[in-house]
Amino acid sequence: MEVQQFHYDNKIVKNFLYATMLWGVVGMLIGLLLAFMFLFPNMTDGISWLSFGRLRPLHTNAVIFAFVGNAIFAGVYYSVQRLLKARMFNDTLSKINFWGWQLIIVGAAITLPLGYTTSKEYAELEWPFDIAIAVIWVVFGWNLIGTILKRRQRHLYVAIWFYLATFVTVTVLHIFNSLEIPVSGLKSYSVYAGVQDALVQWWYGHNAVAFFLTTPFLGLMYYFVPKAANRPVYSYRLSIVHFWSLIFIYIWAGPHHLLYTSLPGWAQNLGVAFSVMLLMPSWGGMINGLLTLRGAWDKVRTDPVLKFMVVAITGYGMATFEGPMLSLKSMNAMAHFTDWIIAHVHVGALAWNGFLTFGMIYYLVPKLFKTKLHSLALANLHFWIGTLGIIFYALPMYVAGFQQWAMWKQFSPDGRLEYGNFLETVTAIMPMYWMRAIGGTLFITGMIIMVINVIITIRNGSKVSDELAEAAALKRVSKRRVVGEGWHTWLERKPVKLTIFATIAILIGGIVQIVPTLLVKSNIPTITSVKPYTPLELEGRDIYIREGCVGCHSQMVRPFRNEVARYGEYSKAGEFVYDHPFLWGSKRTGPDLHRVGGRYTDSWHFKHMYNPQEISDGSIMPAYQWLIKNGLDKSQTEAKMRAMVKLGVPYTDEDINTAQQQMNAQAETIVENLKEDPDLATSFVEGKEEALAKGETYIEIKEREIIAVIAYLQRLGTDIKVSDIEELTTTENE
Repeated sequence: MEVQQFHYDNKIVKNFLYATMLWGVVGMLIGLLLAFMFLFPNMTDGISWLSFGRLRPLHTNAVIFAFVGNAIFAGVYYSVQRLLKARMFNDTLSKINFWGWQLIIVGAAITLPLGYTTSKEYAELEWPFDIAIAVIWVVFGWNLIGTILKRRQRHLYVAIWFYLATFVTVTVLHIFNSLEIPVSGLKSYSVYAGVQDALVQWWYGHNAVAFFLTTPFLGLMYYFVPKAANRPVYSYRLSIVHFWSLIFIYIWAGPHHLLYTSLPGWAQNLGVAFSVMLLMPSWGGMINGLLTLRGAWDKVRTDPVLKFMVVAITGYGMATFEGPMLSLKSMNAMAHFTDWIIAHVHVGALAWNGFLTFGMIYYLVPKLFKTKLHSLALANLHFWIGTLGIIFYALPMYVAGFQQWAMWKQFSPDGRLEYGNFLETVTAIMPMYWMRAIGGTLFITGMIIMVINVIITIRNGSKVSDELAEAAALKRVSKRRVVGEGWHTWLERKPVKLTIFATIAILIGGIVQIVPTLLVKSNIPTITSVKPYTPLELEGRDIYIREGCVGCHSQMVRPFRNEVARYGEYSKAGEFVYDHPFLWGSKRTGPDLHRVGGRYTDSWHFKHMYNPQEISDGSIMPAYQWLIKNGLDKSQTEAKMRAMVKLGVPYTDEDINTAQQQMNAQAETIVENLKEDPDLATSFVEGKEEALAKGETYIEIKEREIIAVIAYLQRLGTDIKVSDIEELTTTENE
């Protein structure tokens, strides 16, 4: 038997580990800053690029794609080489993967705070970055598949199955969700509108959690847990059932994020059914992971690597139990739009992704640098501080979520909302926000302890970029199944067929759910009174998107008695046909805005943006004073309207040619309304005189961004009129 010598590429693994720790600290620090903004809303007063709405997508992208993404690449590049007994297919592809990914992260760190965003959850980056992500992801897949094809190990281990499914599915999800029409270098509009955009986005959003935050980490679990415990995987058969059932069922569950919305009922019910079924394969994987440690529990008590991994798998089990539970309509009615969802998400992120990453780092660093971990005591300290951080973060958010739901739905004996002022529910949960900030502080303190421990370990070790290894060359065997060979054993030595079958498994659900909604017009009934946004309203909507307002305000009134009483008539699918992208939101830190049009005067909106606390005592909304100072950029208005025409919005040539005149006329009307407020009328005149006295350029009030935002807010929900809400029987759903 021919034995071949080769070298594992450890340098690429080290680079991704360094990036994981760097971006992990950065992403968590931004998250901690956001947590404190709930307590001190104006702590970054006047700095637009440090506002909550702009930093929130930076936090989620930094944690998901920078911290977790780099951890995935580190674990995959390390485990794949050893499972396949081969160096990565191409060193250049490895370097392109690493540096390309870091450049995308840096680009996100620059553009998101500057307000360049699509507003779509977990897919906020604009179209040039979408292309770059697709290219780098394909480079990763090319390198992975190339390594598989030149392997010296015939059968593909279970971890490789999950890596292949991750590559294929994320590719499909990213491409279809990122279809957009560019307007300029950093501005685009989604090709989908309203209900269609919501379905595609949450097909992507749910499965980004499934196939970026779950399946690759299951692959890492199947590799690192047995290695760290020095035990075989508990059940090979269970791993087969786990893999195929998980990737088939997961892809169907996205609509459970849109229950009680304007999404067609059949799609909602389909999402619920498959979400409930998802519990079985998810817990099958958790059981397989935990039972792999049978006979190794004494080691768990002393080894921090296994401690982190046990809590990680437990966190996975908790999150994957809660997900199907929250997909039940009765539970979803309680939890959706509340902080309960924040708790649910962070149990998965901090425990499952965070702790498995930490365990992997503690396992890899001593091996990569041929030394012992500097301090087991520090690693154990990190474990306990991190565990307390998760508890202090999650439990208060569960309490906050339950309290929000209970207060939102409460009616007094005379049939009125008990807490008609939304701020009452915000004030009530402030102690929970303090506890969350404490939990976040503990968690990131543990991370910093880990970084210090790792740095000292690296300094004590030796740098081995190319690790010598040897393995027998792979011999050719029959392409057909041999006598006694199981079908899956045969499939494990057929990577192309395995990949094709996995692709078919994930495509079925997507096709069944999305194609009818996109192609069958009767699924999204039109409403004749719904018209496209005026040019000024379109500009105001883009500013609303830029400032991340959708992160705190929903635009979806559900058919519940309390929501109709609080906000107005429930939302209809036909109202969103011109919304590119949709802005239904996923959390209500503030009230829903779908029916806000006409509820307040123009001057109220003006003052509210300038100083929310002066208008609403106790508000935790930050001030947006730059909207009142900034001039409105109208240079792209016509280009935006032409892009909308390509997407089916019925702007005429006359509408586009007269856009500037229309904006001026609508802006002048708003300014006249503002001047009816004596305070504002005086400030307008004084502001102009003061600017001219200083020799500064004065921007007319009608030319400022705030006017466009007011125009947009006053339009919301005004396309349909309901004279008698009491006739609506659908409000009995609650």
